[in-house]
Amino acid sequence: MSAYSEVLCIAVLAAAACAVPGTFLVLRGMSMMADAITHTVFLGIVLAFFATADLNSPWLLLGAAATGVFTVWCTETLYRTRLVAEDASIGVVFPLFFSAGIILVNLYSGNAHLDVDTALLGEIAFAPFDRFYLGGTDMGPAALWTLLFVGLLNSFVVGVLYKEMKLASFDALLAACFGFSPVLLHYLLMTLVSVTVVASFQAVGAILVIGLMIGPPATAYLLTDHLSRMLFGSAAIGAVCALVGTRLAMYWDVSIAGAIAATIGVVFLITVVLAPKTGILAGLRNRRRLRVRYAQAVLLRHLHTHEGTAQERTECGIGTLHEHLRWEAKYTMRICRTLQEQGDIRIEEAVVRLTEQGRQKIADASRFLYM
Repeated sequence: MSAYSEVLCIAVLAAAACAVPGTFLVLRGMSMMADAITHTVFLGIVLAFFATADLNSPWLLLGAAATGVFTVWCTETLYRTRLVAEDASIGVVFPLFFSAGIILVNLYSGNAHLDVDTALLGEIAFAPFDRFYLGGTDMGPAALWTLLFVGLLNSFVVGVLYKEMKLASFDALLAACFGFSPVLLHYLLMTLVSVTVVASFQAVGAILVIGLMIGPPATAYLLTDHLSRMLFGSAAIGAVCALVGTRLAMYWDVSIAGAIAATIGVVFLITVVLAPKTGILAGLRNRRRLRVRYAQAVLLRHLHTHEGTAQERTECGIGTLHEHLRWEAKYTMRICRTLQEQGDIRIEEAVVRLTEQGRQKIADASRFLYM
């Protein structure tokens, strides 16, 4: 493969790996926890490096994952004191751990290739230079195999515990009643998040990890209310954004991570506006439809109230109806035309009258209200 193809593969695998735990973070309302973990695992990497003096040691991955889980435990312990809100506890813990990592790097690892900017921003274009050799054979970029392993691990864990994690995400109390451990499942998810963050660190950086872990699941959440579709949709959206963002970055000669993150943001904003069921335009259409239905119900009720009375000709006259409803004349005629097309009203001798179908609708509505 060419270097460009390898970069594309790494970006797509990072998106797919982040989408799985990210979906459950979005469902649980814990999106900011991803931000906290992506920063605090830096402290775990630094401490593991001090212990091993080897940037390629697997202990860096384990140390970072442990720090991520410890971050979650500290945050929840602080929140359970009821002295601070949950968002405040996150805002206290993760700057503390992240700043500790920065201080340790500046004090004791000045000669090591361990940089805060590299960890945060990343540079996926350099990922193909770090190769993985097996028996002297070049197997491709190390990041490619790492992300593939983490993606398969996330998929395997979620596949095996799909029902349990689904139930614990939507109703932890019910999950406990069925004999599952919501706490254990919660910390298992946080471990997956930590491992995914660390695996993506070297290739894409912490900032893009947040974008890939939250952006595509949040977008998929607007498009479907089915968990399995949301999982696959998150991975697909993340992969497409990674491909498009990488291509745009190459064309404009800008940061690949920045281009991918920006693409995710643009796709999310478009979805917010155009989502068929939950988008802004859909909401406007629904509200307009409800206003029209309400106006139709009011007009039918008005006709029914004055039907057969001495005031019917003035109250329901085609030229005076809008005055009694206190509507604009054009709007009243539009509602009347719609009801006439539906067969609910008829116009006789310049008077708007109900049809049998219209009377039946009024009877059905009244029966429903008094059930």
